[in-house]
Amino acid sequence: MAAHCLEDEVPFGIVFRDDAGARAVGCSVLVSDVLERYDDGRLDIIVRGAERFRVLDRFEAAEWPAAQVEMIGGGTGSPMPGAELAAARAAFGELLESVGAEPERAAGASTSYEIAGQIEMLATDKQELLETDDEIERLVSLEGTLRRLIGGLKRTREIAERAKTNGHGQGRIGPIG
Repeated sequence: MAAHCLEDEVPFGIVFRDDAGARAVGCSVLVSDVLERYDDGRLDIIVRGAERFRVLDRFEAAEWPAAQVEMIGGGTGSPMPGAELAAARAAFGELLESVGAEPERAAGASTSYEIAGQIEMLATDKQELLETDDEIERLVSLEGTLRRLIGGLKRTREIAERAKTNGHGQGRIGPIG
């Protein structure tokens, strides 16, 4: 399927699936890069998200699973985000800085999807963003996720620093005496 979509330059759809099953909202994607081609026809690819869709009906096509979908677009439902975008950008910048990346990258992001597409997040968090129609709500949710990631990173670093001191607050590890 990916090879067909790559050859014909057409999108395919991705839906999140876990123990609860496949979700009803997914995203069409285009292949942006092929990392590896295998002799058996498999591909390691990088995709770029395009449009959100809602699954109306699933069925098995001749060569791969398929579905009837309706495109639902990005959805806004509210005025252009100002403070929410600034807050999400600030949190993204803090996260970038905390991992040694260029925090200035955050300034170029103009949507929740542009920010979320650049970070590793739980699939459930990304799905929540995808299912949210309102951009302001997505930005608020994304900022919360970014703040949790920053907090987790700080806690991990604190634990690593404490582990170096063997829990004694001293830089020495080993027998005393």
